Amino acid sequence: MTDLSDLPPVRSGRGVPAWPGVPLLVALALWAYAMRRTDVSRLDDYGLVSALHPAFWAGLAVLTTGFWFTVRDPRRPAAWSAAYVLGLLVMERATQAVLYPTPLYAWGWKHEAVIDHLLTAGGLQTADQVGDMAVYDQWPGFFAAQAALQRLLGVDSVAMYMAWWPLVSSLMLLLPLLLIYRTFTEDRRLIWTAVWLFYVANWVGQDYFSPQSVAYALHVGVLAVVLRRFGRSAVRRGRPRQAVWTVVLTVLIVTIVISHQLTPGMLVVCLLALCLSRRYRDWVPVVTTVVIFLAWCLTAALPFLSAAMPDMIRSIGDVGANVETGYGATPTGTGAIATSWAARLLSGSVLLLAAVGVLRQRVLRHRAWPLLLVAAAPLPMFAASSYGSEMIFRVLLFMLPGAAFFAAAALLPKVRTLAADAAAQQAGNRQAGNRQAGNRQAGNRQAGNRQAGGSSKARRWGIGTWVPLAALLGGTLAFVPAYAGKDRINYFPPQEVALVRQLFDQAPDGSLVVAANRNYPDAYASYWSVDHYWFLDDARSHVDKIVRHPAATLADDMAGVERPGRAYFLLTQGQLANSEMNGQLDKAQLDRIRKSVAASPRFRLVAENSAGWLYVLKRSGGAER
Repeated sequence: MTDLSDLPPVRSGRGVPAWPGVPLLVALALWAYAMRRTDVSRLDDYGLVSALHPAFWAGLAVLTTGFWFTVRDPRRPAAWSAAYVLGLLVMERATQAVLYPTPLYAWGWKHEAVIDHLLTAGGLQTADQVGDMAVYDQWPGFFAAQAALQRLLGVDSVAMYMAWWPLVSSLMLLLPLLLIYRTFTEDRRLIWTAVWLFYVANWVGQDYFSPQSVAYALHVGVLAVVLRRFGRSAVRRGRPRQAVWTVVLTVLIVTIVISHQLTPGMLVVCLLALCLSRRYRDWVPVVTTVVIFLAWCLTAALPFLSAAMPDMIRSIGDVGANVETGYGATPTGTGAIATSWAARLLSGSVLLLAAVGVLRQRVLRHRAWPLLLVAAAPLPMFAASSYGSEMIFRVLLFMLPGAAFFAAAALLPKVRTLAADAAAQQAGNRQAGNRQAGNRQAGNRQAGNRQAGGSSKARRWGIGTWVPLAALLGGTLAFVPAYAGKDRINYFPPQEVALVRQLFDQAPDGSLVVAANRNYPDAYASYWSVDHYWFLDDARSHVDKIVRHPAATLADDMAGVERPGRAYFLLTQGQLANSEMNGQLDKAQLDRIRKSVAASPRFRLVAENSAGWLYVLKRSGGAER
């Protein structure tokens, strides 16, 4: 185990209150005040960043400062550090749920539609029945569990609680993170600082209502079990207990494999990396994961993998293509670019701090070598696939548990092992017995030296306190633009939700919905009976044709829908934001398309409000109602 015993104590009355709960209460009070004074009705390209009341930023600064002085004080129980971390999760993960009247993220709404389909159909279906959406039926773990939870709670839709899912999924990570970090150190200062940095650096946005949020928490849980129960010392404690933990591990792995496509692959590379350490050269976890993963891929997931395998094979080794963005995924505009750079700087800073921690903390480099392997293991995945241009973000996410630990070590003084401290103390006692008189004289000289050098020690204490605090504070504040800077894209006002629901309430089976992109709520509602066409997903040449001749081209694209189906054109606020901020069509081009459709005699306006417009293509050769 390791200890930060050379950490200077923080003295009450100088920089930290006698009661450590004061900054926490002040921060939460400022947050509550900011929630009542923040208006999200008009978000700009900076998302929630520019909309937040200044009291929020003040509260976050107070919270971070209070945490830093509290976690460094050896007299404070670990419960206070835990309370500050929970306060951080409330301020950074619950803010959006409090401010926005509707859930965020088009993908979250998509998952709500999958659960609705599962409850409606009463079981899994094939590609012949639901087309491309059958992939969700081939990894149904999360959706089946949520369908059961929806029935258990008696709610009409998971939309009633999915706005709070980022907070829930973040809390799910807390216990396995603590177990992992306590495997390598007993010092609560290092443990809780690492937990804080993990949450601050986890801006990737995979904590929303999604299978990967649960699969990632289970992935961290598997690592915690392996690191604590499958090392050499754990094996020596007895095989019967090891068998119990193997069963636990198998349950966790099965849940991951049936819920998400990428996470099992990440888990395999992490477990393989652990086998490089002599302490964890146990093949049971990795073999169990590979067998379960392959069994699922060759049975339930085979239809999807058979169709996707050629593209997956072509992407292997093409690192450049796997990490590039491309058309429709490039931040455009001052706000989007600033948000992108905030995220990059935050991740880069944490990784740089982790590198510093590895270099300067020789003891941790040895003791926590398995955690360093786990942090580096996801890097080869860059060569495996682009994962829809998201692989770089997923690699960062899976590196975080290890990177946050070593980054925290960089902010704290050099670490010593408890064994080394005990040996040094014993050696000192022997020397004291042999040279008692000489030591008294040396002690007098040291007392004089301490008096002369007191100001120098104070300066060292100041640098070691305030510079790490500045780094911690900068990272904590940077989380907000990195995480919520694109809320203009991700937030759908109630008017937009109402407009889309009006569409699907009246659309007969066999209808076609045409929209610029899929960034609107309920975009996949009734996907088993209504077709969708998002023209910005089409070839760029066809998109240019739509821009040149909007109404005529769209009418031709929408023709051929058989009765009783209808063809609808939908343009909403969320589509406009997504197109503008991701480098597709700008506002002028989309306005041109909308005005052309409005002026065309082939279209009829069905509904409109402040969040969008809905048109229907008139039937040819018959009466139009």
